Amino acid sequence: MTLGNMAESNKAFGEEKIGKLLLKFSVPAIISLMVAEMYNMVDSMFLGKAIGADAIGALTIAFPIQRLFLAISMLIAVGASTAVARSCGDEDFENLRTIIPNAIVLMLIMVSIIGTGIFIFQDKILISLGASEKIFPLAKDYVSIILIGVLFQSFTLIASYIITAFGNTKIVLFSTSIGAICNVIIDYLLINVFSYGVKGAAIATVISQIIGFIYVLTVFMKIKKELNFSIKLTLNKAVSLGIVYVGFSTFIIEISDAVVAAILNNLLSSYGGDLAIVTVGLTTRVSMFLFMTVMGISSAMQPIAAYNYGAGNYTRLKEVVKTAVIAVSVSSTILWAIFMIFAESLIGIFISDSAIIVGTAKAFRMVIAVFPCLGIYYLSISYCQAINRVKASFKLSIYRQIVVFIPLVYAIVVGLDMGVFGAWLAYPISDVISFITATIFIKYTYTSLEILEMHQIYKKNKAKLIKSRLAPAGI
Repeated sequence: MTLGNMAESNKAFGEEKIGKLLLKFSVPAIISLMVAEMYNMVDSMFLGKAIGADAIGALTIAFPIQRLFLAISMLIAVGASTAVARSCGDEDFENLRTIIPNAIVLMLIMVSIIGTGIFIFQDKILISLGASEKIFPLAKDYVSIILIGVLFQSFTLIASYIITAFGNTKIVLFSTSIGAICNVIIDYLLINVFSYGVKGAAIATVISQIIGFIYVLTVFMKIKKELNFSIKLTLNKAVSLGIVYVGFSTFIIEISDAVVAAILNNLLSSYGGDLAIVTVGLTTRVSMFLFMTVMGISSAMQPIAAYNYGAGNYTRLKEVVKTAVIAVSVSSTILWAIFMIFAESLIGIFISDSAIIVGTAKAFRMVIAVFPCLGIYYLSISYCQAINRVKASFKLSIYRQIVVFIPLVYAIVVGLDMGVFGAWLAYPISDVISFITATIFIKYTYTSLEILEMHQIYKKNKAKLIKSRLAPAGI
């Protein structure tokens, strides 16, 4: 991919039919997110069936740690890919040679330091996350091994996002599928055939991450050679801060899930013991399939919007936002209906205990009761990132989980003494509040776009008028 080819490829952002373009970029984005989540999900499927509720509990305790590394990866991936897309829109291809190496070095530093810290203090961390004496050994076995693969997972995700920003979706689809397929096969062998249990699931995850990493690295090095940029172990402060600045709101969304999971594990273990932790773990895993679609459409809209914003094409940018709102609303409503109807069957994928399935299905339906509202919320965050409204995207990112949900869940569970039921009730209430806030914001920014569009039209018409007046008579 030469710079000329890249420019040609990115013309699609400004010229191709928006609906087709959004679909083209949504599919790989959803698959990328699915693969990032699938490692834990596939482990849960095999372990839940082979070992039972204790294994699900162990993976639920490990979930905040996995989410932390996904959050770091998304921080850099979104920040770097948005910067790449904006540079392509500005036709500033030289800037790519600075953005990409900085993203890689930033990932190496952050993931290595945090991974080492968690490995050293993992006993205290797992206990603080709500691990009981029964679940702790299983959780430790799992976490100790998956820490080996976090660097590979992070690079794969970041490289995939950057390649997508260049306009190349086919390679990303293939690369992200490799790890998921390998994980299913190796999980089956190590858990069902060789009976390695939780350790087998963790080993399968790491091996699959390495396989996916090797493929993406090969593709990435080819692009590196064609773009002629070098990778040096140095950081450009301004570029690195720019990456973090733009990706920070996505990081907050992901890390909020980790914080909420940690708080719920502790809170619910006091009211419902290990069974409550298993329930929240199953609910989280099934609902992730819903969130992948919403997040995928939102992240697909982002580089398209960023390109047109960078190119000053505000009329097309308005259409991008409108199309994305329709797409995310329709898809989330359809999926919500399917998941509400087949809740028991979906939960049954992870565990065989009928009593746990019935209890979890009731909780799950409460948790996703108003899920279609959330599409607008996540879309508003991605849109803010695309148009460089970083402060607004940050405020929206922390709003649902940190500002609304956490205080609300404590107020209902502890303050009103509603116990485990109160935790499930807090979800739809916080979702409705977040939806109302995001809708108001989208309407406000859409009006701002209309003003920019009118100003742009006025300037063009004024230039034409001046040109016509200056033209020689009789021509």
